[in-house]
Amino acid sequence: MWLKPEEVLLKNALKLWLMERSNDYFVLQRRRGYREEGGGGLTGLLVGTLDSVLDSTAKVAPFRILHQTPDSQVYLSIACGANREEITKHWEWLEQNIMKTLSVFDSNEDITNFVQGKIRGLIAEEGKQSFAKEDDPEKFREALLKFEKCFGLPEQEKLVTYYSCSYWKGRVPCQGWLYLSTNFLSFYSFLLGSEIKLIISWDAVSKLEKTSNVILTESIHVCSQGENHYFSMFLHINKTYLLMEQLANYAIKRIFDKETFDNDPILDDPLQITKRGLENRAHSEQFNAFFRLPKEETLKEVHECFLWVPFSHFNTHGKMCISENYICFASQDGNLCSVIIPLREVLAIDKTNDSSKSVIISIKGKTAFRFSEVKEFEQLVAKLWLKCGAASTQYHDISTEVPVSSESVDPSDDIEVQSLICQRECSKTVNTEALMTVFHPQNLETLNSKMLKEKMKEQSWNILFTECGRGVSMFRTKKTQDLVVRGIPETLRGELWMLFSGAVNDMAANPGYYAEVVEQSLGTCNLATEEIERDLRRSLPEHPAFQSDTGISALRRVLTAYAFRNPKIGYCQAMNILTSVLLLYAKEEEAFWLLVAVCERMLPDYFNRRIIGALVDQAVFEELIRDHLPQLTEHMTDMTFFSSVSLSWFLTLFISVLPIESAVNVVDCFFYDGIKAILQLGLAILDYNLDKLLACKDDAEAVTALNRFFDNVTNKDSPLPSSVQQGSNVSDEKSSHIRVDITDLIRESNEKYGSIRYEDIYSMRCRNRLYVIQTLEETTKQNVLRVVSQDVKLSLHELDELYVIFKRELFFSYYWCLSSPVLKHHDPSLPYLEQYQIDCQQFRVLYHLLSPWAHSANRDSLALWTFRLLDENSDCLINFKEFSSAIDIMYNGSFTEKLKVLFKLHIPPGDTGLSPGPGRSHMPWSN
Repeated sequence: MWLKPEEVLLKNALKLWLMERSNDYFVLQRRRGYREEGGGGLTGLLVGTLDSVLDSTAKVAPFRILHQTPDSQVYLSIACGANREEITKHWEWLEQNIMKTLSVFDSNEDITNFVQGKIRGLIAEEGKQSFAKEDDPEKFREALLKFEKCFGLPEQEKLVTYYSCSYWKGRVPCQGWLYLSTNFLSFYSFLLGSEIKLIISWDAVSKLEKTSNVILTESIHVCSQGENHYFSMFLHINKTYLLMEQLANYAIKRIFDKETFDNDPILDDPLQITKRGLENRAHSEQFNAFFRLPKEETLKEVHECFLWVPFSHFNTHGKMCISENYICFASQDGNLCSVIIPLREVLAIDKTNDSSKSVIISIKGKTAFRFSEVKEFEQLVAKLWLKCGAASTQYHDISTEVPVSSESVDPSDDIEVQSLICQRECSKTVNTEALMTVFHPQNLETLNSKMLKEKMKEQSWNILFTECGRGVSMFRTKKTQDLVVRGIPETLRGELWMLFSGAVNDMAANPGYYAEVVEQSLGTCNLATEEIERDLRRSLPEHPAFQSDTGISALRRVLTAYAFRNPKIGYCQAMNILTSVLLLYAKEEEAFWLLVAVCERMLPDYFNRRIIGALVDQAVFEELIRDHLPQLTEHMTDMTFFSSVSLSWFLTLFISVLPIESAVNVVDCFFYDGIKAILQLGLAILDYNLDKLLACKDDAEAVTALNRFFDNVTNKDSPLPSSVQQGSNVSDEKSSHIRVDITDLIRESNEKYGSIRYEDIYSMRCRNRLYVIQTLEETTKQNVLRVVSQDVKLSLHELDELYVIFKRELFFSYYWCLSSPVLKHHDPSLPYLEQYQIDCQQFRVLYHLLSPWAHSANRDSLALWTFRLLDENSDCLINFKEFSSAIDIMYNGSFTEKLKVLFKLHIPPGDTGLSPGPGRSHMPWSN
């Protein structure tokens, strides 16, 4: 490998290098102790230790070439090599291409300048593609050389980054280097003759977390296949941990989310994965999640600045975040102020001429946002103007979102005018005479009281709209959150759900999409539509809206349209209950986009066959219980009880366990605060019932206690008629229990557990995702081994090792052979015995590795014939059971059984066995 020329002073240097070749201008040297008998003695041990601990070009590789200037003690290092063959090629190239040219120069200075320029040119040409995206290409090249030398992985394995750290072997820290690549976590250390080499596959990592104890102040704990590994003494441990977390989770996505890889140009090509790219990707994901933006948005720029808050008359400090289609701001001074400005709404962008360095963004509705103390604000204004021009061609203008029952509001109207219209709409009262048929006269006083409270809520929101604006670009403050906790008024619920969930942005970016999907999905018949039809009339059957064909038809269209849009999810139970509630407060198209926001962004991987997302959040919930309710953890012998009992809480956002008038308040908080609101409420419910749960003797008693609690949760401010309220028909026995108001419960959950940060939940989700999926994988493996072991003589331990090798070949063949589609032979929807299947080329690799017959001269032919014999259904794929049966015969079969197999292998096609059989012409290496 050519190196950037650096000076090396040899006169007083330690004798760490031995001369191999030399001429008038160049010297080829070998590192002392490398390939010497006895390792070079004490000097060799010291040199090896330096090579491991230090990080310089001269100490990374065992060979190097120096350029020497005549009559000087200064040399320049220009090349290094991991083996003699590599360094010899460099030496021969110098002799053939450089030596003759140097003789024409008159001065030594000209010779040195020419050599330096030539080597730099070679490096620039060599690294034009491979290292262009790395922060320091030269150092990265050195690390890559050491990585390849130490671990011997295929050259296609992409090194992402590397760190100096300590690996704890028992109580002894071993200083070395940690290498993070697309498929492996690797560590190498060499101290005084003691070598440590560690290679851990990312897909085998079951636990990844930051820990600290008396000995290790802060370290990264990695658990793989039951073994614990600790790494510490990182310069930036948080960045290192985040990168490890990403790589481990990408390995998991390869197993369960191959569509993501197929559609992602970066993940689809591991050679494009870089440290900087992963960091930018993590920031974009957190940015989108915080501001509820579409998944396609990418964070481009971040600027520290101040935002003028007009209703509070002060500047709040925070960060302006810019993506392709949005300008967002979040305060950092504790004021909880945030703003989302879609570029489709921007009318003008201006800058001030004073010293405040201000950028003024004007949007529809005669509202302007002033950002001050912005660095390079002139360039920012120019960039934003270009973005706004592009955005205007991508988006259609939409009016400000209004409640379902309200009239449309012109988005160009002044904010005060919008507020007046809203007040007029919200002041409309329910027809009391019509309600007489539902309410007994003695309850009219209660009705009037509830309607009065509802008007007061609406008026509070109207005041907020007047102060903070209305629509996507409204100021979101602590006051907004307080009003959400109290419960959103019935007339505003649909509008604010669309706003807080970000569904309004999805709908604005896809005008007419829902109508197209409904038309395309109309009349389709598949497993999803059959399940939808079966569940339609089970969705809120007590509610009048779903006791007629009108409501049922709307529910059918939304669910069928979504199943058509996302066949990977299709339809899962609980989606019907959630969609029913969405339709009560939002228009049909809005309910569709709300469902998209929930299933694809806010509750990822919840609604699929394995409900992985829900299981992950159950694990997060257990972790929070251990942190905040330790006495409950000590009492319960099995924490999985909380997972089983709370699964429906998470899947249906408490709709399935709470009366509908109370559940919608929970949905309010969910759309505003995300999963954080559900976790907080779950903790508050357990805390409220703590004494009862501690007194329970078994799980059944605890479930009964929680069910009684839910039956007695009320919403005293709800204006819904009692015939609509699910919890109204409780027995006298249940009504004797203490009633709990949902608003008080939500407020208490915020007061006690509001300190839980979304960043912490995100990290816990990533951490527990590894554990959940590894547990599912282990269950799948045990089921496979149990079935296969009944038909083969291989022991469970041998089958286990064979299964690991089988699966690794399936996963890594893509990354080491880019012409193969990502995990094209893995389908989690199949029965567990058929989930993993390999093709002919993958079988050939494993045959050469494992078969005792692979040493024959015709091993390729034998591999092809064996694969053809195993592939009984002629789909050019074989599963693990078929593969293990072949290995079992080769190793454990009787002499007669082996002869029978060899005989069957020679059955046509062809005498040579190399011509493809019927339907197998596309098999690799068959010609």
